[in-house]
Amino acid sequence: MKKETLLEIILGTIGGLVFAIGMCMCLIPEWNLFKVGVVVTILGFIILLCIIPVYRSNHPKKENVSINWGIVFTWIIGIVGALIMGFGMSKVMVGDSSKTDLLIGILIGIVGLLICVLNYPIYSYLKSNKD
Repeated sequence: MKKETLLEIILGTIGGLVFAIGMCMCLIPEWNLFKVGVVVTILGFIILLCIIPVYRSNHPKKENVSINWGIVFTWIIGIVGALIMGFGMSKVMVGDSSKTDLLIGILIGIVGLLICVLNYPIYSYLKSNKD
């Protein structure tokens, strides 16, 4: 792994966590941290935007590149998995305090997490069949 790639991963992880914590601060009314949450969310977004110049400086632009449908499909699977996992998490956090809602939310979150985890093997399979 290149040093530049590691920097992109670190910036993405830290930026995503700060962004997510800021969103939680905004959206959970019990915390009473809406204004601070907006600032933390913007800070996380700025950290995520810092990835763009790092990526552009280390990955030269290619001319007339065709669309890699494996990557597009992988992005779609990742987004769907993250949405399913997020729905499960919000079912646990925001739903009724009954045990069934907690159990259903955990199971839906695990399904979304499995979709996200299986995303890379699916991409590897698509990439190996393309070659």
